[in-house]
Amino acid sequence: MDKLTIRQQQVLDHIQKYLDDSGFPPTIAELTQALKIRSANAIRDHLRALERKGAIKLTAGASRGIRLCLQTEDTIVSLPIIGQIAAGAPILATEHIEGYQQIGHSLFTPCPDYLLRIHGMSMCKSGILDSDLLVVHKTSVAQNGQIVVTRLDQKVAVLRFKQTLDMIHLHTEGDDSSKTDYTLSDAELVIEGVGIGVIRNELT
Repeated sequence: MDKLTIRQQQVLDHIQKYLDDSGFPPTIAELTQALKIRSANAIRDHLRALERKGAIKLTAGASRGIRLCLQTEDTIVSLPIIGQIAAGAPILATEHIEGYQQIGHSLFTPCPDYLLRIHGMSMCKSGILDSDLLVVHKTSVAQNGQIVVTRLDQKVAVLRFKQTLDMIHLHTEGDDSSKTDYTLSDAELVIEGVGIGVIRNELT
């Protein structure tokens, strides 16, 4: 990591303390007030600088979209849990976040960005059951065989991904599996992320 300025270190230290105390990251308004900085834009500048230097990762559109990147083996990170998603709305919109869960940073690779609450049994044959939390790495690129979070006709779905020549094949893996094919130029299909793990619902 590039060397931090004194002020950048203060911002980073406060983010870590806030995470330790509350279990989730602070908002820009909370950082501005706690650090007695007059301008929210100044905080945003410090956050962008910390991201460039590899200390944090920022998630656009999320009110608490700060994630520490400089992790040790024992570090705990707090990830947003995404529940019901309104059609057409960004996945990480504030109204979709039902809470936060702390997990060990070293448990998943690549770095997880959020947890998606599963509704239904459409992926049960993949070991993903109703109310489980799918651990998601945010990306628009997927490899054959990966489980992906997609946006189809403005609705979010979890599906198995496969690509051949000029087609993308997506299918569920439940008792009543279905398959959908899309051309590579189909604008209705957007990949929002890939599943990198599952946290089992304790009641399952």
